[in-house]
Amino acid sequence: MEVMLPTAVGGAAALFGAVTYGLLQPAGRRGGSRGGRWLSPPQSDRIDLAAFAPADLSAGLARASSPAFRMAKRFFDIMLASLLLLASAPLLAVVAILVPLESAGPVFYRQERVGAGGRVFRIVKFRSMRQDAEAGGARWAAVNDDRVTRIGRLIRHFRIDEIPQAFNVLAGDMSFVGPRPERPEFVGLLREAIPHYDLRHSVKPGITGWAQVKHQYGASIEDAVEKHRFDLFYLKNNGPLMDLGIVLLTVRVALFGLGAR
Repeated sequence: MEVMLPTAVGGAAALFGAVTYGLLQPAGRRGGSRGGRWLSPPQSDRIDLAAFAPADLSAGLARASSPAFRMAKRFFDIMLASLLLLASAPLLAVVAILVPLESAGPVFYRQERVGAGGRVFRIVKFRSMRQDAEAGGARWAAVNDDRVTRIGRLIRHFRIDEIPQAFNVLAGDMSFVGPRPERPEFVGLLREAIPHYDLRHSVKPGITGWAQVKHQYGASIEDAVEKHRFDLFYLKNNGPLMDLGIVLLTVRVALFGLGAR
């Protein structure tokens, strides 16, 4: 406990500054990092990979694996996922009607992702691309991607396509907050290119995460490296206050459609 307390308190204090400052920033004021800079030194919201060692996460990962924390986080997950589905039910019904009207095919899109412990599961999203979008193989979404339908562009802009992942949370495959799960096709590539990449699989993946509220959408190895730095920071400082702060910043990101493709 003596080892974990300074990390938890320091992370909580820093997060309070990040969330407060981030929420006060105008939506249009953002560079490579979303939600504004912290009031602390530059890049204090991510890990410096050059100076990083896996042992730096020992306290954070011990905290995340403790029975009390896991029980509290599971309650938080079930409560938020249930509230999200109930509150958005009328909107989801409308989207479920519109998606197949524009583009023939299923309403939902199921895709394999890598979760905690490297276990592969199937994520559920509203389909936002043409049914033949990956006829030539898996690839990241690009700016103004022509595979995205008009309805798909709209629901991506406001992150509505992500809402069905609440069912993955209820099923226990995901958490509400955590590193975003990546596709198996890309995990091997990223594992080779990014130091300590598999540490992100130490916890359940999330619908949203620290990288998603702090960094713009990316579809390259360079962007994946930058998001990895934010994910490591989350693993080091994770806790109830940090999760709550990320949820609040996620609402802002969704309302203003920041970083969508």
